[in-house]
Amino acid sequence: MEKIAIFVDVQNIYYTTRQAYSRQFNYRRFWQHISHQGDIIMANAYAIDKGDEQQQKFQSALKHIGFDVKLKPYIQRSDGSAKGDWDVGIAIDVLEAAEQADTVRSC
Repeated sequence: MEKIAIFVDVQNIYYTTRQAYSRQFNYRRFWQHISHQGDIIMANAYAIDKGDEQQQKFQSALKHIGFDVKLKPYIQRSDGSAKGDWDVGIAIDVLEAAEQADTVRSC
């Protein structure tokens, strides 16, 4: 069975699906789709931590699905936008996982 590693940038998925499709991304359905293709050996979800109760519930739901939720502090820019700045962290995790996984999926 193929060993699969998943890496999800939560903020990018949120804004992309909201703008492009006017809906939320279904992480459970995504997990089910990928799990039919092989054995998920690693699944990281990268997010920012605002300490918001609703956000914490969402993060708990991701953990319940099977994701390891990695958090960085919330940083608000002077223009009002927020940035989690996970790009380098995700790239490092992907490189480390490449030794263990047959397939790497990121979104």
